[in-house]
Amino acid sequence: MSNLVFDESSSNREASRGYAWWFSGDTFEKAAAEEHTPRKRDLLHHLTSHPGRLTIIYFLLLVVISTTLLCLPAASHGDEPTPFITAFFTAVSALSTCGISIVNTTTHWTLFGQVVLLISVQMGGLGVMTFASLIALAVNHHIKASQRLLTANELGTTKLSEIKGVLTVVITTTFVIETITFFALFPGLLHINEGDMRNSMWEALFFAVMSYNNAGFTPDNVGLHVNNWAVGMPIMLSAFCGTLGFPVLLNLMRCIRHHTPPKRWSLHTKITLVTTFCLVLTSLTWFLLVEWDNPFLFKNADVETRMRYAVVAAVMPRSSGFDLSWVPQVSEPTKVFMSIIMFIGGGSTSTAGGIRVTTFAMIMLVCRAAFTGHKDINAFHRRIHTQAAMTAVSITTACFMVVLASSIALMLVTNCSLTDAMFDACSSFGLGGYSVGVAREDSPAALCILALAMVIGRLGPMTIAYAISRPRALEAVRYPSEPIVVG
Repeated sequence: MSNLVFDESSSNREASRGYAWWFSGDTFEKAAAEEHTPRKRDLLHHLTSHPGRLTIIYFLLLVVISTTLLCLPAASHGDEPTPFITAFFTAVSALSTCGISIVNTTTHWTLFGQVVLLISVQMGGLGVMTFASLIALAVNHHIKASQRLLTANELGTTKLSEIKGVLTVVITTTFVIETITFFALFPGLLHINEGDMRNSMWEALFFAVMSYNNAGFTPDNVGLHVNNWAVGMPIMLSAFCGTLGFPVLLNLMRCIRHHTPPKRWSLHTKITLVTTFCLVLTSLTWFLLVEWDNPFLFKNADVETRMRYAVVAAVMPRSSGFDLSWVPQVSEPTKVFMSIIMFIGGGSTSTAGGIRVTTFAMIMLVCRAAFTGHKDINAFHRRIHTQAAMTAVSITTACFMVVLASSIALMLVTNCSLTDAMFDACSSFGLGGYSVGVAREDSPAALCILALAMVIGRLGPMTIAYAISRPRALEAVRYPSEPIVVG
């Protein structure tokens, strides 16, 4: 296993701040030897030695716990507890950070129920792989070799010696951004609530967690507070930071600290930022051109207000899901456009979903290379490895099949149109948090389909990427090549 891309020698111990011993070649060889040594292994060992299995079990366990808590009478208003299917769908929506809600968060859930939602979103937003790795670290005092490889893929680092530090920085960064958002929101919410300190503090905390984790649950019936920029702007900026992904945030912080110019930023950061801003600009242009006369979106407002609503509509549909009132009233072409945007999603290893913007950018770069007759895939004067292109194509194809199958299933069980079915399927898979009415309490089958799409959207891209790009032994036989006709 010494030929692993992720492998580092022990001589790199000083540069990696003392963590290189985790990932040296002898560590991998020792782990491999232990795997081949026949001995009795308990259930805990089998779980911690299989990262995919540990991650799925961890997520399902959280679903069971959250669903049970939401079914309790204390979690909802009224004489009867919340039906199981409603609690289950809400729990999955919160843990996947999707944010689709089939009941009113303010009137249906009590303070206890809203606290359950907040904790569930926080646990899901920090990343299933992050918590699964921390569990393995606590149990085994070190992360298994296979677990480190999967964690490196999830966190977007190619240096395994950085993982332990990255896990700490990821959690710290999350709470720092949420804390900043909380203090930025509090004055505006205090003014809106007419000096109600307690309610303002709770709403600021709720919005801070939901915005950064890109979940569309709100503690009141107002939504994003688009008309109050003192509240709407911090929410939108926090949601935007959440869609960038931990690798981009970490790289930007390091570059700012060391005064590194943009041309020396990492390729991943450049591609993520350029693609993200292109998508936002495209969305802004689309809503201004296509929905300019839509009274449900712009409410016959002046130009300044239309621009404000257009910016929110351009940023939020990628993953956040706040302010849902206008979504069912948009035109059919806009529903299709929003479905594409939600399918693309946010940055890799971010709180957003979808195939991720870097995957979409890779597909575009592959098309450019193929159409221009180039063998190499280049971006910003750097050549991208062919394996990354294969992974991007595989992820996009697999995710498209998931959305297509979900859309057809929704059409069969609800008799809805293809546009509406595709919209809700893309919103569930891409964790967009929007719905045009397909997700309803009176349609348990549709809720189960959408919940499954959320689970795949939360776990799928990471799991698929690892299954495709995990290190393997060198192939002993290479067959002769022969051309085929494509296109």
